[in-house]
Amino acid sequence: MRWQGQRIGEVDDDALPGLDRLDGLVRAVTTPEFAGMTFHEVAAKSALNRVPGPSSMPFDWTINPYRGCSHACVYCFARGTHEYLEMDAGRDFDSQIVVKVNIAEVLRRELARPSWQREHVALGTNTDPYQRAEGRYALMPGIATALAESGTPFSILTKGTLLRRDLPLLAELRSEVDVSIAMSIAVFDDGLQQAIEPGTPTARARLDTVRAAADLGFPVQVFMMPIVPRLTDSVEALDDALGRIRAAGASRVVYGALHLRPGVKPWFQQWLQREHPELVAAYRGLYPGASVEAPGGYRTWLAERIRPLIRRHRLDGRAEDEPARDRARRPARAAPARIVETRGARAADAMLF
Repeated sequence: MRWQGQRIGEVDDDALPGLDRLDGLVRAVTTPEFAGMTFHEVAAKSALNRVPGPSSMPFDWTINPYRGCSHACVYCFARGTHEYLEMDAGRDFDSQIVVKVNIAEVLRRELARPSWQREHVALGTNTDPYQRAEGRYALMPGIATALAESGTPFSILTKGTLLRRDLPLLAELRSEVDVSIAMSIAVFDDGLQQAIEPGTPTARARLDTVRAAADLGFPVQVFMMPIVPRLTDSVEALDDALGRIRAAGASRVVYGALHLRPGVKPWFQQWLQREHPELVAAYRGLYPGASVEAPGGYRTWLAERIRPLIRRHRLDGRAEDEPARDRARRPARAAPARIVETRGARAADAMLF
C-alpha cells in the first residue's frame, strides 16, 4: 500500500480493501443525511502537492482536501486514482470519500517554511473541493485563509454551488492575494446532466453561482468540459450553453473534448452501453484500444464549430490544451526546495496528496 507509516489503532479486518491500514485514519463516518456514503477521516501528513516537472498542467502546486467525489461524474478523469487505494474506480470513487480533516493546520505549517516561494496554488484539479462533504467538514475557509495570509495566490475550480457560502470570504481575501474562480459546467440539458453526473447541482444552479461571483467582481471562467461527442457537441447545444454562460456574467470559457483515461474508460463504457447503446460503435472508433483523447480530427472539427459561437457571444475563449503549450514554452527554472515527497508516484497520482 502507498498509505504507510501513519497508522492509528489496530488493523480493521472488516474494512474495505485499502482502508484496513489507511495511514492517519481517525474514523469512518456514515450519517443519514449522506445516505450511501462513507467519509474516511484521516490525519494528513502534507497539504501542498508539487506537480511533476514533465506534467502539462499550467500550474505547479495543488491542494486536494478530499479523495473520491460524490458528484459521481461518469467521465471523471480522476476515477482511476481511487484504484491506488485498492478501491474501484466506479461506485467506491462516488461513495468512499477520504477527508483530510487537519489539512488547514498542516498547510499553515508548510506555508510558513522559508523554502516556500508563494507560487500559485490550484484547488479542484483532482476531486472537487466543494463536493457535498465540504458542507459537513468546511475545510475550504481554513485553506483559503491560510493561503491568503501567507501571500500565496490561488485558484478554485468547482462544480459545487456550496462555493457561494465562501464568496464573501474570498472577496475579502482578494485584497491580499490574487484569487481566481472557475465553474465547471459540462452539460446543460437537465436530463442528460442527471444521467451522466448525478451528484452535481443543475446547470442553472451553477450558473446562478457564476452570477453571484461575477456580482462580487470576480472575472469568472467557465470550464465547458468535457464536451461529449454526439451528446453535447451539436451547434444548438453549444450555442445554448454559451448564451447562458454569457448571460450569467462569465468572462471566459475553456472548452475541451472528452478524455477517457484507463481507469475511467470501462466505467464510461458501461454507462454508454446502458444509456446510449446506439453510440457504442461510434465511441469505439473515437477512442480505440488504450487511446485517451478524442482524435485530432475531431478536436479540430470541434474548434471550428465552437470558436465562431464563442465570438458571437462576446466571450474570451480557448481550448484546454492551450495553457499546456504556454507552460511548455516557459523557460526552465531551478527546482525549489521540495515541500512534498511524491514517493515515486506517477504524474496523475502526484496531484492527490
